[in-house]
Amino acid sequence: MNKLALFPGSFDPFTKGHLDTVERAAQMFEQVTVAIMTNTNKKSLFTKEEKLTLTQAALAHLPNVKVMASELDLTVNLARDLGATVLIRGIRNTTDYEYEKSIAHMNHDLAPEIETVFLLSPPALSQISSSLIKEITTFGGDVSAYLPTNIHQAVLSKYQQK
Repeated sequence: MNKLALFPGSFDPFTKGHLDTVERAAQMFEQVTVAIMTNTNKKSLFTKEEKLTLTQAALAHLPNVKVMASELDLTVNLARDLGATVLIRGIRNTTDYEYEKSIAHMNHDLAPEIETVFLLSPPALSQISSSLIKEITTFGGDVSAYLPTNIHQAVLSKYQQK
């Protein structure tokens, strides 16, 4: 059975936590598609095109992973269009779990044929969030330990332009 998994997110920026989730999903599924989607509740640091290029470079070592940008749409519609039967979600803590559980239940109501799989973050990565990365960087803090090298350089460049 060909299992395609979809890992959707805004990935602004794509962190080592995201990377860990994708690497683990790539071991579990034949194909993983990382979908750069728009979160209408967040102000983006990077354009969709920048996120696509940066994330593709960070995941280039994984032959069964592809990265795409998606227009505004429901995640389950994208999953259906791609033929994905699994949605991947990373969970760092109980707050993430409660939030993601509600979304998983709604996605199941909308598309019962698509299953959501939660991957728990390892403890060393559980504090990382894209929002926190941007907050720390705003005030000159070092976030290099939390980002793939290419993305760290791009984040620094963005903040130097401001």
